[in-house]
Amino acid sequence: MRNIAVFGAGYIGLVTGACLAELGHTVVVRDIQPERVAALRRGEVPIYEPGLGELMKANADRLSFSLEAGEALEHAEVAYVCVDTPPTPSGDADLSRVWSVIEDLKTAPRLAAVVMKSTVPVGTGDQVRAALDAAGLDHLGYASNPEFTAEGRAVRDFMNPDRIVVGASDPATAHLISDLHKGVAGPVETMSIASAEMVKLASNALLATKITFINEIAAVCEATGADVEEVAAAVGMDHRLGPHFLKAGLGYGGSCFPKDSRALRAMAFNTGLPIQLLTTVIEVNDLQPRRAIARLKEELGGLRGRRIALLGLTFKAGTDDMREAPSTIIASRLVSEGAELTGWDPMAHLRDEAPWNRLERAETVIEAVAGCDAAVIVTEWPMLTEVDWASAASTMRTPFLFDGRNLLDPQLLQKCGFTYMSVGRATVRPE
Repeated sequence: MRNIAVFGAGYIGLVTGACLAELGHTVVVRDIQPERVAALRRGEVPIYEPGLGELMKANADRLSFSLEAGEALEHAEVAYVCVDTPPTPSGDADLSRVWSVIEDLKTAPRLAAVVMKSTVPVGTGDQVRAALDAAGLDHLGYASNPEFTAEGRAVRDFMNPDRIVVGASDPATAHLISDLHKGVAGPVETMSIASAEMVKLASNALLATKITFINEIAAVCEATGADVEEVAAAVGMDHRLGPHFLKAGLGYGGSCFPKDSRALRAMAFNTGLPIQLLTTVIEVNDLQPRRAIARLKEELGGLRGRRIALLGLTFKAGTDDMREAPSTIIASRLVSEGAELTGWDPMAHLRDEAPWNRLERAETVIEAVAGCDAAVIVTEWPMLTEVDWASAASTMRTPFLFDGRNLLDPQLLQKCGFTYMSVGRATVRPE
């Protein structure tokens, strides 16, 4: 068992720290936000992630939190870098927080290895290695160990991964990082640091491409009368393709796909090798929620003065994360068109700023749709399948539902009295 310092108490840092403690290691998580560290010390989890709170509580004797880098590094043998790398105006990753951590590591007395879990451009490892060597820390091993956890199932993904990718500066460091994961049910893939850095970016770019591809097919289905759900189901049965991420909807969001796709595109541009396919993926995804608004506007004959309910606000179900959520674009466009907004979501934390300061939040779906001209399913929360939609229709000024996630059965909604529009499927109207 090892003493480990984790820098960053966000999604990746907390999940990494808690799971490493579950594996038997002693972990100190360091963050620079006093209120976050204070909450964690009280046993409060600042993010919603299923199973994380229970894991942290069960391993409280091996998991602690600190504001001080020196305290986190005092006994640490391995340091994990889990800070965020937000996009700059040019689309490149902002590595200022990464470099701040690297600077802190120069005073660590017992450190044997540095592990980069933050998503960074290819070539960052070489730069970090050079900085460590210049500081007289050439004895420290360096590894890239990218994360492949999805919000809403991050703990499960860490403990039961498809693969553990380790790009290391030397065989001993690769063995050390692999050894840290004993007890994790997944194969270890060892490679160069640059390859490991590229795996994360390439994986997210390919997943984003699959989402965008099926959304483009959905648009063609709408124009031709085909049903995208039937098409996707049959396409996904091909063992060469698989069914994952072939779900038409309002596009991808969250902290990874948008940022990582733009970062990979910027990196390619900077090398003079633009990835045209990825540029199209990003453009189509940006268009997807706007297409939904255009269809809604056409159906209602205009949006000014219309009361619209947004059902689900987070970027996906199972999380409270609003980063890059399609709901933000949809709400902003509706407000700019003069619509009035109500909204429902079981987890979303909304800031008191545009467009959310123009939205009236409801406790239930029925309350949200009452008196509305239309409702839009933005997030695929499972509880939406349990709503009494006949009762919901009776409370609406116009029983019209745009299902942006193809969550519901068109025939059921038709029987409930709705005009039901979805993505890549024919619109159904009350008989």
